[in-house]
Amino acid sequence: SATVKTNFHLKSMGSSNLEMGIIFLIQEAVGILGNSLLFGVYTFTLLTGHKLKPKDLILNQLVLANNLVLFSKGIPQTMAAFGWKSFLDDPGCKVVFYVHRVSRGVALSITCLLSGYQASKLHPKISGVMGLRTSPKCTGFCCFLCWILHLLLNIYTPMKMTGPVNSKNLTLKNIFVYCSKLPQDKLRDSLSAVIYFYFDFVFLSIMVWASGSMVLVLLRHKQRVQHIHSLSLSPRPSHEARATQTILMLVSSFVCCYCLSSILSLCTAFIRSPNEWLVNISVFAASCFPTFSPFVFISSDVHVSRFCSACWTRKTISLIW
Repeated sequence: SATVKTNFHLKSMGSSNLEMGIIFLIQEAVGILGNSLLFGVYTFTLLTGHKLKPKDLILNQLVLANNLVLFSKGIPQTMAAFGWKSFLDDPGCKVVFYVHRVSRGVALSITCLLSGYQASKLHPKISGVMGLRTSPKCTGFCCFLCWILHLLLNIYTPMKMTGPVNSKNLTLKNIFVYCSKLPQDKLRDSLSAVIYFYFDFVFLSIMVWASGSMVLVLLRHKQRVQHIHSLSLSPRPSHEARATQTILMLVSSFVCCYCLSSILSLCTAFIRSPNEWLVNISVFAASCFPTFSPFVFISSDVHVSRFCSACWTRKTISLIW
């Protein structure tokens, strides 16, 4: 009967797979909720006729890329952890991996752009060169270029993937739970890896440099006005201190998560039959930053916090009445 089959299916699943499925499910639900909330706030602000700041335009694209990362990598892995294995066909696998590669690269380049914009607000020379502070059109065009760059850069990805097949097929170089990787020419694989590494290194370097420059400026400014805060009867953390903490948290966490995810992805790509735990940890690391970053933005952005508080207050009043 159906009940017997269900019980047999659940028993056949390892307890570790079930635990990882629950962890993935919680992670994806929290991340998608936070990113969707931010995306809705920025979209609502734009549709109501309010002018979005360049920073809001950048964050809007970042949360969109974060959501695509969670949808394209986290959800399929969650389904696989709960026992579904052949839920994607060949076109589905190609689309899922292509969307993941594009959104992952866009998240990197948009975070780099965000660091540059923040640095331009504090350093006049950087602001004059980048022109991001007073030009929303320039910011929007930069975001558009980020999407175009990674759409073209990862055009080779769908050619490497196919739907799930029998793991005994020796023509396949790598077997995933729900998709398979086709064998490719070593020279072409090496060339694409070098290109990916080059762009990742450039974006990470710019991001670290811009954020480091901004932190130095903030710390110097904080030292100049430190005596003013010391004379305050009710000392509160300065705006510079809060901005510095936010920058350090975002940049350091993104760099750590991105580098860890890249290393684990390389391991799963070059190992013929990667361990299931290695694949799960790789997916978990790739979803960490998209999951918690929107809540950092919500807590640090006064306008978003006020909008969420107003919506919550209206909902509470409507429920009472």
